[in-house]
Amino acid sequence: MRPFSYLRAADDDRAMRAASEPGAMFVAGGTTVVDLLRIDVLRPALLVDVTGLQHGGIEATPSGGVRIGALARNSDVADHPLIRERYPALAEALESGASPQLRNMATVGGNLLQRTRCPYFRDVGAPCNKRVPGMGCAAVDGYARSHAVLGTSDACIATHPSDMCVALVALDAIIHTRRVTGERTIAMTDLHALPGARPEVEHVLERGELITDVELPASAFAKASCYEKVRDRAEFAFALASAAVGLELTGGTIAQARVALGGVATKPWRAREAEAVLAGKPPAQALFERAAAAALAGAVTRPDNAFKVELAKRTIVRALLRATGAKAVHP
Repeated sequence: MRPFSYLRAADDDRAMRAASEPGAMFVAGGTTVVDLLRIDVLRPALLVDVTGLQHGGIEATPSGGVRIGALARNSDVADHPLIRERYPALAEALESGASPQLRNMATVGGNLLQRTRCPYFRDVGAPCNKRVPGMGCAAVDGYARSHAVLGTSDACIATHPSDMCVALVALDAIIHTRRVTGERTIAMTDLHALPGARPEVEHVLERGELITDVELPASAFAKASCYEKVRDRAEFAFALASAAVGLELTGGTIAQARVALGGVATKPWRAREAEAVLAGKPPAQALFERAAAAALAGAVTRPDNAFKVELAKRTIVRALLRATGAKAVHP
């Protein structure tokens, strides 16, 4: 770990000004930042501690939604009655992540900006365009079992690691931020960037822009939502494939559907093709299988991760069956 300066910000304005300086970055729970400092992947000149700011609340909105402060702990969000009742997919996603100890420290804002677990990104001796732009991507021709099959580019195939973000994409979450020039809102689907030719650019936030809240709008499909995660072991493991789904059923047909994927893409992945297949049709396993196939139609695989396509399809079907209270029928 290299030397750095530390500032505990007393208010939003001080935090934003300090974090706008070159080499500065925010820190809250530190479950990602401190980890990456220790292995020399992050080398900040200044850490701006925002844990003293007033953004930790969880409360209902007048419109029937919920607003979650960026400094709310993951465990507190997962356990909150409003979240468990109105947005079960989010509670399930949070409970599936990391370990109880980490969930007690990790914050919602930090989880939104969680860095990839790609082993080449975390190995300072390996080429990685996310870590050093223009260095190359060791994963493209390397061992890629954990890597993405959707949203990839020649410059990066790293998988986005968050469970929470997948649920937030499916729930139409809105991110509220503050910057020196004023406040703004960002749709959750627009927060993260695809790697393209610049994988070091992971999100649309400006330097010094502070996430203050996450807003979950009220919706019928959110109450009938769930999160499915497939991983190598039952605890403290990242997703090989995951799916957050929500369904609104009206008169025996699917009025609205949301499908988002994790573990298989370079950003939390909204599967709009799957949603289009589902809309307006009565729920059935055969329909869910067609929707899953549509979601993975654009997959680009490598020998080590080709299994993820079928795994993700089955995960989507399982999640959709759960959302409708049905059970899988096996041939």
